[in-house]
Amino acid sequence: MIEIGKLNTLKVIQADNVQYILSDGQQQISLPHTNVVQPSPKDSEELSVFVYTNKEGLLTATMKKPYTFVDHFAYLKVVAENPSGVFMDLGIEKDLFVPKSEQRWPMVKGKSYVVYIYLDEVNKHMVGSAKLQKFTDKEEILLNENEAVELLIYEETDLGYNAIINNKYKGLLYFNEIFEDLRAGNKRKGWIKKIYPDGKIDLSLHQQGYGHILSTKDVILNILKKNKGHLSLGDKSTPEEIYQAFKISKKAFKKTIGALYKERLISVSDNEIKLIIDQMAD
Repeated sequence: MIEIGKLNTLKVIQADNVQYILSDGQQQISLPHTNVVQPSPKDSEELSVFVYTNKEGLLTATMKKPYTFVDHFAYLKVVAENPSGVFMDLGIEKDLFVPKSEQRWPMVKGKSYVVYIYLDEVNKHMVGSAKLQKFTDKEEILLNENEAVELLIYEETDLGYNAIINNKYKGLLYFNEIFEDLRAGNKRKGWIKKIYPDGKIDLSLHQQGYGHILSTKDVILNILKKNKGHLSLGDKSTPEEIYQAFKISKKAFKKTIGALYKERLISVSDNEIKLIIDQMAD
């Protein structure tokens, strides 16, 4: 069965001066010559094509790859406005329509927003929605604390940044645990920090617990060795200085250098770390 808004593998069964006819063995759809990426398809060749519904309501294929697919969240740019809504660039011949009823605020031409793409079951057209929470799963959270996940940042709040987790859930990154500039559309690897009974999820850009300390220990030791056993960072260094050097929070930094100090691998002062001489010979 041909799936609208997704990639399909279809076979060329016919061609003329205007189009190729493709089939999955049951349905037939058009691949216009204008939607073909060279080289030109051959008879009986199987093609990976994206399928959408055109203005006339007919299924149409394109060999161009879209920026995203149905049932996905994505960061897209508004390329046109009309009284009913806006159109966003999908990277193909077909733009994505976002009705005014699916906008949380007026969407403006030239700006980009995170939207969810779904299929209108009535007319089989792809539609976008900026009302993201309607499409996140709050009932069955199939995640574990400290699990690595993929994040799509979509909104700044009073507490931090809301993010889409694994294209399925919503979570929050707190300002006091972020040491880099984030904005809507950024993609990051993250970790599940805490899952609450009501389905809310706290996130971190860093692995939690001792596993993170183990990996960070190696990073700090390697940087020390490359800098002749010395770094101008210590207990009194600012969170910004620490993040710039190691991409970790000050809390994680202090835990890590504390572990290294207990193992007698380094000496630490307010603004300096030194590698123990024996380690320089390793």
